[in-house]
Amino acid sequence: MDQMAAIRETFFQECDEQLTTLEAGLITMEEGDTSSDTVNAVFRAVHSIKGGAGAFKLNELVGFAHVFETALDKVRSGTLAPDADLLKLMLKSVDVLSDLVSASREGGEVSPDIGASVIEEFNDLLGSGAKHDDVDEFADIDFQPLIIDFGDPTPLAEPEKPEGNQFEIKFRPFRGMFDKANEPIMLFRELQRLGTVAINCNTANIPTFAELDVNESYLDWTINFTTEFNRQIVAEVFEFVEGDCELAITDLAAPIASSNEIDIEALMQRVRSQSPAPAPIPAPVVAEPAEIEALPVKPVAVSVEAKTSTKASAPVPATIRVDLERVDRLINLVGELVINQAMLTQRVFRSGNVTNSHVATSLEELEHLTRDLQESVMAIRAQPVRPLFQRMSRIIREVADATGKEVRLKTEGEATEIDKTVIELLADPLTHMIRNGVDHGLETPEERVAAGKPAEGVIRLSAAHRSGRVVIEVSDDGAGINRPKVLESAKRKGLVAPDAALTDAEIDNLLFLPGFSTAATVSNISGRSVGMDVVKRSIQALGGRITISSKPKAGSTFSMSLPLTLAVLDGIVVAIDDQTFVIPLTAIVETLQPSPENIHPLGDGAFVMRVRDSFVPLIDVGAEIGIRPRSSKPPNGVAILVETENRSRNALLVDAILDQRQVVIKSLETNYGRTEGVAAATILGDGRVAMILDVDTLVSNKRHEPAQFEEALAKTS
Repeated sequence: MDQMAAIRETFFQECDEQLTTLEAGLITMEEGDTSSDTVNAVFRAVHSIKGGAGAFKLNELVGFAHVFETALDKVRSGTLAPDADLLKLMLKSVDVLSDLVSASREGGEVSPDIGASVIEEFNDLLGSGAKHDDVDEFADIDFQPLIIDFGDPTPLAEPEKPEGNQFEIKFRPFRGMFDKANEPIMLFRELQRLGTVAINCNTANIPTFAELDVNESYLDWTINFTTEFNRQIVAEVFEFVEGDCELAITDLAAPIASSNEIDIEALMQRVRSQSPAPAPIPAPVVAEPAEIEALPVKPVAVSVEAKTSTKASAPVPATIRVDLERVDRLINLVGELVINQAMLTQRVFRSGNVTNSHVATSLEELEHLTRDLQESVMAIRAQPVRPLFQRMSRIIREVADATGKEVRLKTEGEATEIDKTVIELLADPLTHMIRNGVDHGLETPEERVAAGKPAEGVIRLSAAHRSGRVVIEVSDDGAGINRPKVLESAKRKGLVAPDAALTDAEIDNLLFLPGFSTAATVSNISGRSVGMDVVKRSIQALGGRITISSKPKAGSTFSMSLPLTLAVLDGIVVAIDDQTFVIPLTAIVETLQPSPENIHPLGDGAFVMRVRDSFVPLIDVGAEIGIRPRSSKPPNGVAILVETENRSRNALLVDAILDQRQVVIKSLETNYGRTEGVAAATILGDGRVAMILDVDTLVSNKRHEPAQFEEALAKTS
């Protein structure tokens, strides 16, 4: 990738960040926060996209962003109220802006029709909403010519210093600046927000009418600016017109001495700071008062940064952009380091040569350091779920428009961090759930009002860390799952037996069956018999679980429990015959040593085990995955009680528990192929490959249903 292509890609990455900031700001405004900080953050996001797009001559993107920016500037100036209609239009504009960024990134032709209807709506809204446009927005700015008077050469009293940092800004735009839809007046407005300005416009370069070129720039400005901010903050106002204008920002904070007490050395330093090339520094000159009086004293610009205010000097964490492929390679190398550290430790202890306690201590320290290194590297990939959540707001707007429903998205825990890979793979299943929540979960405005609810429905999206995992919940305040309708639909499609009597939880889980749908008609949103089964498979592929809870007339909640990373997991190492397996620790409730009297046969080689006052299925893992035959005799071993995604409990029978440790996950599907009952693989300290069991798949393959467990309980009680 050449340098220009790299810069272009960086611009589009920054566009993604700005779009996230933009949408978050507009949602905040929609919720009632229309403070200047929020509005300015939204404005800067659009302005940044427009400025960068102009540098790459992305004209369609620049044009749309300019219209958007103009509307936001009117909101900033108070001439346009950010009411519900305007904010709805602006949120729609974010979608258009995102489409334009994507189209520009792909490098194809961008149709001018993209966003045309939104621009037309903006024009209509601005025409009716800008009724105060005739008011001079710069009435409080002094536009008088800037006059500097150094007074009489006789000694004067020390003048009162103006408050804040003093700057003189000379600004002359080039023709290219206007080609990119940048306007001096917006720059002046931004300066006005940072301090007080006195502007002098120089019109001396305007030619006669016959020589006038309407595309050229003939004006330049001198601005006397007082602000609490430092020079860097002032310069940022002009960051997107750099190269398209002649700009000089000079600091007037250092005082010029009276005519009788001129410091020649300081004067020469100021002159040197404005010279185009370095010049030799003359020796200090001692002048007589009479000679000093004869000097032509002129204002001299000095390029010394003014004292930074407390607000401007707030520390900002330094960040760098790193290619994701490099991070992945680093993570893989650290994973190999962890494996080799475990192998080294195991081989040293097995050799029996650890007679020196210092060797054992060093190995323990190495283990701790390796684990700390691994956790630190994994944290590099951790990202907040905020961008993912904000992406869902667009989905909600689209589905709400298609269904004619009024919907508001509320989010919680947006700062919750999770591995970037998990975030990427979670986008599709979360989209399915959001669409179903709006289409199936929420009632129409009329139905909600009739039920005593607000016409506007609410979709809540939350994330939180719990027990070393991240739990993401999608909930609605709709009518809840219509269980009789779900059960009848499943029977009609042959998904369950006609005489099946299912619990509420079992009926809810029918939604995850392939081919299940309650939609009467096929639409772009639902009714194609795909959706929630895809969600379940996607969540399981991430090593996660999904559960449903629903109350009639009160809404439903879909809860996903996911690992923080796909690179490592904590598990227990178990033995089955001569094979070694790993069971994820997050699925385990407790371990038990079953006694024969607590194990009861159900026939056909199946057993249940009494755990206190209930029966749970007892699954012989070795027989289930085919490494030993199924036996009709009560099995021996250790029972590991696990909880599945629907909160039901099962007992996995293994021969022995060997260890508990953190293991590095290796994809079995990528390196070999998909295997039923096995989620992934890992390499143990002795160099052997161990399979990581897929608990949910093992449990879902059991051949007996809860009704039979209850029957067994009745016979044995």
